[in-house]
Formats: sequence, C-alpha cells, structure tokens
Amino acid sequence: MVELKLNGKVVQVDTEPDAPLLWVLRADLQLTGTKFGCGKALCGACTVHLDGAPVRSCVTPLSVATGRSVTTIEGLDGPQGLALRAAWTCVDVVQGGYCQSGQLMSACALLRSKAQPTDAEIDEAMAGNICRCGTYQRIRAPPSTRPPMPWRPQAWCPCPLPPGSNSVAGTIGLKSIAAVAQWIEYWPPKPRVVGSIPASRTSR
Repeated sequence: MVELKLNGKVVQVDTEPDAPLLWVLRADLQLTGTKFGCGKALCGACTVHLDGAPVRSCVTPLSVATGRSVTTIEGLDGPQGLALRAAWTCVDVVQGGYCQSGQLMSACALLRSKAQPTDAEIDEAMAGNICRCGTYQRIRAPPSTRPPMPWRPQAWCPCPLPPGSNSVAGTIGLKSIAAVAQWIEYWPPKPRVVGSIPASRTSR
C-alpha cells in the first residue's frame, strides 16, 4: 500500500510501486485530466506537480511520489491556476485540447517560481510541452484583437484586468502566460451589479 498526498488529500493506493504515476492517476484514482501522449516524457501531456515541481508522470514511478504531494489538473487552483485558466479562455488557446492540461501545469509551475518571467524563461519552461494543433502563438501572442470593455474585456471572458486598464490590449506586454502575473492580484474579480444584472452582461 502506497500513501501520497493527492490534490491536498491523503490517499492510499494498492498498486505496484514501480507502476507509472500516470496510470495510477488515470486507472486507479480515476483522475483522467492528466493525458497519455508519448510514454517517453517527450510531449508534456502527462505533466503533474510533484511537491510543486513539474514532472512527467508517464515515466515517474509511483514509488517516487510516496509520501509526497502530487497535484493534477483537477487540483490546480490558487491565484496562478485560476488566472491561467482565465487567460487561456481570453485568447482561445484551446483547439484540440488534449495537451492543455500539461500546458497549464507547466505554466503554473513557472509562475509560482517566477512571478514575472521573461520571454526566454517562458520559452524554457514551456519547451517540453508539445501542441499538435500548433497553438503556440495563442499561448505567447498578445490578445490585442479583443475589443475594449471596462474592467472585464468581454462579457464571456472571465479574466479581470487591473484598474485603469480599459481593454486586454491596454495591459502592457500582455501574453497569456506573462500577463497572468499582473492579473493575480485582482483575482477573483468582484462583479459589479446594475440592479440585479451583473454589469458584465449589460454590454451584450
């Protein structure tokens, strides 16, 4: 019996200690958000956090995680995790979506270790995550195509902006990863209300 802390809760798994962590998560614990891609730690689809650091669960034996903290995409929360999901939505990063749990896990680990990453640091941290649909530009490019809207850039977009910014493009140097560091302080947003209708819906 192997014991580990999974998404904040202690769990016990009756599995061989040399079993890949990926298969323990998916088959034994029914957490299928972590994906199998290559089985050789080359694509990043299986990325999880082990004591806060990103690891490829397809080549990580369960024994390595014994007594340690494992976080999967299902347990990704906190300011960085929530703001990253908002940023991903704002720039429509997801196309096929299969690689995105691994992308988010790597991006979140980066932001937790480096609040204001440079372009080079983003490239280095995300280099091991492959996107078959080629959405790299949406992960990196400024979302300047969004029309302006006070405080929240779109009624359907959950990302908050710092006070004084009138649009997504109004935040200098916006990238769906790098800009999250600027948004975290203001997450979660406090929706304004006009009567009984949230102000974000009055612009539709």
